[in-house]
Amino acid sequence: MSPDTRDAPRPPAGAGEPQEAREAPPAAWSVRETPIGPLLLAATERGLVLVAFHADARTVRRSLARLEGVLGRRLVPAAEDQVAGPLVAGAWAELDAYFEGRLEVFETPLDWSLAPGFTGQVLRELAASVRFGSVVGYGELAERVGDRDAARAVGAAMGANPLPVIVPCHRVLAAGGGIGGFGGGLETKRALLALEGVLPAPLF
Repeated sequence: MSPDTRDAPRPPAGAGEPQEAREAPPAAWSVRETPIGPLLLAATERGLVLVAFHADARTVRRSLARLEGVLGRRLVPAAEDQVAGPLVAGAWAELDAYFEGRLEVFETPLDWSLAPGFTGQVLRELAASVRFGSVVGYGELAERVGDRDAARAVGAAMGANPLPVIVPCHRVLAAGGGIGGFGGGLETKRALLALEGVLPAPLF
């Protein structure tokens, strides 16, 4: 006779399924105008995962489509998400304070999913050790991560930074003190360095 299982506890929904078969929670996103132009922010439940410059409609569509593919999860407006949405709101609050000169250290949680391997190692070191109002050269940053010959690779990591401003690649300068490149444009880099007192503020 078959055992009576009517009163046996049922496993929770999804139990026994492979982890990858369960739908990941959505990521949240938002766009706002800032003193350096419109920015796109996106976050997962772990933290802020993307900051994108020049966030016009086309850039937003392309960035969100790429992000959805890389993360393998839906993207929803921040106002519609109760988990990742507040992380986006918190990041905006810190950015507002930063641009107003009231914040020097970001405490927004970060999701490093878009910065694997050496790129992530370099960006973590940058975020931890290059403070507001200071700068570092590509070669010096390479030495800090234990590879003094990796200045070019450090430059590539700066170009691949998915979290600019928050992870301050604008504080990394070329050899000899040249301003170097910047994914958001040199005008934006100069504006951020001026905000932090590294460069004189523009006259107009």
